[in-house]
Amino acid sequence: MADEPIIISVKGGVCAPQGFFADGLNCGLRKGDQGDLAFIRSDTPCEAAAVFTSNRFAAAPLIHAKKHIDRKVQAIVINAKNANAMTGEEGLKAVYEIVRHIPFENPLTSSTGVIGAPLPVEKIVAGVKRFDWNAKNPDAAARAIMTTDRWDKQIALKIETANGAFTIGAMCKGAGMIAPQLATMLCFVTTDAALSKERLQEHLNNCLDTSFNAISVDGDMSTNDTILALANGKSGAYEPTAFEWALERILRHLALEVVKDGEGASKVAAFEVKGAASYGEAKKAAKALSQSLLVKTALFGADPNWGRIASTIGACGAECDASRLVILIGEIVVYDRGENKMDEATERKAAQVLQGNSFRIVCDLGAGEESFVAYGCDLGYEYVKINADYRT
Repeated sequence: MADEPIIISVKGGVCAPQGFFADGLNCGLRKGDQGDLAFIRSDTPCEAAAVFTSNRFAAAPLIHAKKHIDRKVQAIVINAKNANAMTGEEGLKAVYEIVRHIPFENPLTSSTGVIGAPLPVEKIVAGVKRFDWNAKNPDAAARAIMTTDRWDKQIALKIETANGAFTIGAMCKGAGMIAPQLATMLCFVTTDAALSKERLQEHLNNCLDTSFNAISVDGDMSTNDTILALANGKSGAYEPTAFEWALERILRHLALEVVKDGEGASKVAAFEVKGAASYGEAKKAAKALSQSLLVKTALFGADPNWGRIASTIGACGAECDASRLVILIGEIVVYDRGENKMDEATERKAAQVLQGNSFRIVCDLGAGEESFVAYGCDLGYEYVKINADYRT
C-alpha cells in the first residue's frame, strides 16, 4: 500500500536524527587510550522519557535524573569505569557538580562501572571542558561507554511515512548484570520525530516487554540500568504506529546484541514458550529458562539435557502437566507428551543444534493459546574469569 511506511537502515547511530551530536574521549578513568567519557546532545531541548532499574539501590545519576526528567533535556554525559552507586550524598553532590559544567539546558548524567567507589569528579569535569560539543562521532561515544563489552552497539533507522520522514538512532552498552524486568545497563535513543513526552514514554514502555525485558545474561540486576529517549521534533513528522514499530525493532536489535555479547557467551538461545494458559505464565516460563544456570551450562556444553528444561518449567509456577508438555531443540522433538524421544540418533541431532551460535528451544505447555519468547546465552568459564577480575 502507498501509505505504508518505508523503513531504511542508515548510518550515524545517535547522530543520525537531525540536530544531534555525540563524541567520546578519555578523561583518565580508564588506562590507555580508549574513551571513558561520552556525551549526547541536541541543538534544541528535547522531550525526554526513561525507564530506570527497579533495583532499590539505584545509583546517584538515576536519583538525579528522576528529579529532573519532567523538564526538557538537552544533553547527557556518560562515564565508564565508575557506577557512582552506593555512594550516598557525596555521589549525588558529584552529579550536581558535573552538570554545573555542562553548558546546556537541564543536562543529565549516567554512569557504569564499579559500585561503591567515589566518583573522580575532577577528571570528569576536566573531560567535560575538553568536549567538542559540535562533534558528530557516534562511534567514539558508543565505545567510550563500554565496560566488559566486546564491541559497541549502535543502530539507526529512517522512517518515511505519509506524514513525513523522521529518524531514530540508538546506542547501548551491556554484557553482564543483565536480567529481565528492567532496561539493559545503559541505552540511549535519539529521534527527530515530533511527538510529546507522554507519547514518547508510552512508546518506550510498550516496546520493553519484547526487547530489554525479554533478555537475561546472568540474572543479576544492576544499580544503574537506564533507557533514556530524547526527541527534539526537528523533522516535524510523526506517525505513531510506524514510530513504535521502528522503536521496538531498534530496542530488540540492541537487546539481542547484549545477549550475543554476554560476558563469556558464545551462543544465543531463543526460549519460546507457547500453549500457555496466559501471557503472564508464558513470559514467566520463558524467562525462567533464560535465567536457569543449569540450562545455561548445558547450552555451553552442547548437552541436549531436556530434563533441565522440563525441571525449570515445572518449578516456575506456570500451569503445566508432563502429559501435555512438548520440548523441541531446534526442530528436534526431544520430549513429547510424556514420552522421552531421546534415542541415540535424536540426541546426536539435538547436540548438533546446540553447537551452533544461535538456536531456538520451544516448549509447548499444552495449557492454552498464549506465547512469549525470552532470550539468553550460555554460561561458561570465561564469565567467571571476567567477574573474578572485574575490579582489576
